[in-house]
Amino acid sequence: MARDTGSEALARLAEERVDHRFKGLPPDADGLTVGELAAQRRNLFTGGFTTPVLALSAERLEHNLALMETYAVRHGLAFAPHGKTSMAPRLFRQQIDRGAWGITLAVPHQVRVAREFGIQRVFLANELVDPAALRWISAELDADPGFRLVCYVDSVRGVELMDAALAGARRPLDVVVELAAGEGARTGVRTEAECAAVADAVAGTRTLRLVGVAGYEGEVPRADPERVRAWLRRLVALAVGFDEAGRFAGLDEIVVSAGGSAWFDAVADVFAEIPGLSAPVLKLLRSGAYVSHDDGHYRKLTPFNRVPEEGALEPAFRLWAQVVSRPSAEQAFVNAGKRDAAHDLDLPFAQVVRRDGVERPATGVSVTALSDQHAWLRTTDEADLEVGDWVGMGLSHPCTSFDKWQLIPLAEADGTVVDYIRTFF
Repeated sequence: MARDTGSEALARLAEERVDHRFKGLPPDADGLTVGELAAQRRNLFTGGFTTPVLALSAERLEHNLALMETYAVRHGLAFAPHGKTSMAPRLFRQQIDRGAWGITLAVPHQVRVAREFGIQRVFLANELVDPAALRWISAELDADPGFRLVCYVDSVRGVELMDAALAGARRPLDVVVELAAGEGARTGVRTEAECAAVADAVAGTRTLRLVGVAGYEGEVPRADPERVRAWLRRLVALAVGFDEAGRFAGLDEIVVSAGGSAWFDAVADVFAEIPGLSAPVLKLLRSGAYVSHDDGHYRKLTPFNRVPEEGALEPAFRLWAQVVSRPSAEQAFVNAGKRDAAHDLDLPFAQVVRRDGVERPATGVSVTALSDQHAWLRTTDEADLEVGDWVGMGLSHPCTSFDKWQLIPLAEADGTVVDYIRTFF
């Protein structure tokens, strides 16, 4: 059976029935399709939503999408935002519509999701040696001439395993040699001599095609602007050396890729220095957390703090929970915990309190710990907090916020829910 087009698959998401699988949604919406519920434009605070409920700001999402589109164009970068952040096909499509070259992913399951929803270009920022996954990807490449996937290689052994799994493939799989960010960093080849050995191994196969070099500057040990730029210049020099050695002969373009969410300004600066090579260079940026941004980790790390003249991302997530216990003047508990909120980098941040339709700052309220289904709040004398109040919390780390929610209300500033974002983790 032929797969639906991406547009058809996205349309089918609106036909999914609302039921017990999707936490936070109104109980009386059971049986409606997602599209029918969205058409009702219910209010997040008065429309029957139950706490805890995570909401994504429609206005801030749009702002962030537009800002990174503009940034990439201004700096001459192709953009393949990392889809592992959201695993939301609708957001993938919005990113593509905003000019993204394709979507970056990390593991084979994520590629399967992307393909189901019509994504035609995937940068797999990881090594891939699983034979079943390689055979599936090879079948996708053979069946669809318009599909392109590029993935990392960082060892001769890995190349041998890939070659064995891809025996009989009609199209070669495009690969880039991953340069490690330093000793003790994550994956990647440690030395330029080892990079050459891996490239030679690729050249000795018929199933793989070397198309460039890549890496992740976020793993540079003791990262600072000087160290990150030094590593990025190593990456560029590796590409130049490979090109001078004829390793990219016959290519229509050469891929040079880096760029997480903390150092993309350095990537833009160093990639602007790439000299002319034997083919045009695809300068591929892969930042992903920007789509929702956050109120903690990335708010502190975003490159826009260093280049404010380029704009500013806006945190788009807010987790709403309800005060269910107020056992003392110094303590309160809300009904959202580790199952609902990102907590691997920072605890949630109490931002606002709603009571009787009135919203005010959460003065004197802070989150001190999370249990599975509760957040522990410390309250000072300034705090005005009662059982039944809704507390809106900002979150840190988008990647571990999206993955706790299968269907996320997309809400306008007044609380009107205009759509729902489906995730696939």
